[in-house]
Amino acid sequence: MVVETRYVTSGEVFVAYQISGQDGPDLLMTPGFVSHLEQAWENPNVARFLNGLGSFSRLIRFDKRGTGLSDRGVGVPHLDERIDDIRAVLDAAGSERAYLFGVSEGGPMSILFTATYPGRVAGLILFGTYARTVGASVPFDDFAALERDIRANWGTGKSLPSFSPSAAATPGAIERFAKFERSAASPSDVINLLRMNREIDVTAILPSVRVPTLVMHRRDDVRIRALAGRELGERISGARYTELPGNDHLPWFGDQNRLLEEIRQFMGVSATAIEVDRVLSTVLFTDIVDSTRKASSVGDRQWRSTLEAHHAAVRSELERHRGREVKTTGDGFLALFDGPARAVRCAQGIVSAVRPLDLEVRAGVHTGEVEMMGDDVGGIAVHIAARVAQLAHASEVLASSTVKDLVAGAGLKFVDQGRVELKGLAEPMRLFAAV
Repeated sequence: MVVETRYVTSGEVFVAYQISGQDGPDLLMTPGFVSHLEQAWENPNVARFLNGLGSFSRLIRFDKRGTGLSDRGVGVPHLDERIDDIRAVLDAAGSERAYLFGVSEGGPMSILFTATYPGRVAGLILFGTYARTVGASVPFDDFAALERDIRANWGTGKSLPSFSPSAAATPGAIERFAKFERSAASPSDVINLLRMNREIDVTAILPSVRVPTLVMHRRDDVRIRALAGRELGERISGARYTELPGNDHLPWFGDQNRLLEEIRQFMGVSATAIEVDRVLSTVLFTDIVDSTRKASSVGDRQWRSTLEAHHAAVRSELERHRGREVKTTGDGFLALFDGPARAVRCAQGIVSAVRPLDLEVRAGVHTGEVEMMGDDVGGIAVHIAARVAQLAHASEVLASSTVKDLVAGAGLKFVDQGRVELKGLAEPMRLFAAV
């Protein structure tokens, strides 16, 4: 099959995507850790699987930044950037609402996108994936050995048995997989991606997924333990978990017909109406330290001028990092972000921007479900972010453990501040200072 490869820009990065299949519901497939759009069609098993999906959907596929036909040499992408890429591809494909099919490493980014943009997701399909890599991925049990193997054998196809044992004995399969490896990513790219992946943990946001969800996992998957799939099925509200026989990690090997039929039946069910007034967001609170003392020392007129300059500086940083101002809180701000890394960087930018005004701010960042109430927001996530901000020191950005887990690979550094009791939470929460 000849399918046109197109490009869309996500920020400054070109992301390659393809559209194939019929005029059915839109189905966006997020691939595993590496992929190659055009190379996939050269493998008969992969082509048959993709054609199977396309027989009942308009299939949208893309190569994640840094892999395949998308821009390479873009550093190690983090989840913020990855969900930006999903949104850019959906926009370019003219898809207002699609089913998301997250395979292996494509699962966490699909989960995060679904929780953040529920109005754009008709349903979530997860296969052979996990909420966190550690404990779920068999190769990660000995990461040093995995890295040595990548350095020695990537590009030879020798890793195929560790992905799909049933395919390894097929004539020509090793050679095809070797070409795929070389086309999809270099050894150093693979190592960097694996290092980032071991930090991924979206466990905390699983309860925020509120669309129809199908979780599938092969019982003896050689790559990702089935317990990881069971955990997703248990923690995502209303999810249907289906455990399939077999040990192949890649969906197009083994019994792909059963897998295709499960997806077909799931997508054949009318999409359930969802509450778009409850979405996953990253909440940022900022507050000027010692504002009352400073105001009394300089007088009302000077303080109003200082506050105006402070507000201008904060709004400039919010605009630069795509934050949405919800409201000012006297001498602070409440803002929302669709990516936690941007929220942390914005907070750090605000801390620096107000120093020339002889001001210090403290900031708290938390990712969770918020209730959209007209121009205002509410919910426990907002309260947590406010309380985290209250615990921050002058010129400090304090983040919840949820934020720290979600920004893996973003190049942000944190110092563990230990567990603290927060009003309204049953258990202490671990906080981290961004440095």
